[in-house]
Amino acid sequence: MTNALIRTLRGENVVPRPLWLMRQAGRYLPEYRALRAEKGGFLDLVYDHEAAAEVTLQPLRRFGFDGAILFSDILIVPHALGQKLEFLAGEGPHLSPRLAEAELASLVEDNTHYEAVWRTVALLSQKLPEESALIGFAGSPWTVGTYMVNGEGSKEQAAARQLAYRDPARFQVIIDRIVESTVHYLDGQVKAGARALQLFDSWSGSLAPDEFERWVIAPTVAIVEAIRALHPDIPIIGFPKGAGAKLPAYARETGVNAVGLDETIDPHWAHRELPEGMPVQGNFDPQLLLAGGDRVEQRARAILDALAGRPHVFNLGHGIDRHTPIEHVERLVAAVREWRPG
Repeated sequence: MTNALIRTLRGENVVPRPLWLMRQAGRYLPEYRALRAEKGGFLDLVYDHEAAAEVTLQPLRRFGFDGAILFSDILIVPHALGQKLEFLAGEGPHLSPRLAEAELASLVEDNTHYEAVWRTVALLSQKLPEESALIGFAGSPWTVGTYMVNGEGSKEQAAARQLAYRDPARFQVIIDRIVESTVHYLDGQVKAGARALQLFDSWSGSLAPDEFERWVIAPTVAIVEAIRALHPDIPIIGFPKGAGAKLPAYARETGVNAVGLDETIDPHWAHRELPEGMPVQGNFDPQLLLAGGDRVEQRARAILDALAGRPHVFNLGHGIDRHTPIEHVERLVAAVREWRPG
């Protein structure tokens, strides 16, 4: 039987709901922390295909999730495009040179970074049980572009937004190159065995509506159409975090199979406003999962009830917090597995 996650992404209203959690392979797991200490830095883990596969599998052994999200990072694309990528303790990722000053043409590409990730996907495709579908992913061009321009994360993405306003032609060149490289990267993931894809647009909420159309929707359309031409049957999840009222336009226009809802979205509103029958994913608050308590079950049931009328992949509204207790995750998983529509 086809995996419940894949059936849902193809439009079937599956019960019990398929379940996975963003950042499920990561620092909240003691086995991850032990392997990270053994291997060293974050990129040492990502580019070691055996270690990255092990990290991907760890949460499945504990929780039996229906989806296995590839252990990697959205900044693999700028690394492959030629920026230096560093993860500094306590500071997060840094890219250099910043494209706020440097020219894209000055970078020297290195596709061996993609090849390392493809080896991980190929290994996982052999090791994963049938009931857990491997999800490949990439960052969406707008979000990746903000990092490439600024060299690091920022609250308002001001450097990229200013460049997009002052010199949209120059910013378009950056976005177009990200689109082209991302298609190549995702194509390789599918060829290696990924059974679904997700596009993470973590900073999409910072854009005005017309800028959202140009820098979020249009590049996503370009990626989806290119992947569809190569792999017509691969389900694609789009996750424009913070899109808010712009989410229905994203759902209608991009061509993705499913949309992710962040925790700020009212699931009743989403069910009412999104295209009928379109699969959705989300949207439990990671902070509630961290806090724990009886509201875990209450909120989970409320989300499940609100989205009972359409295909729904249960997930968080963003990544799990690294301090989340294991028992809180176990409690959430039990609530989702036990739910049935009323």
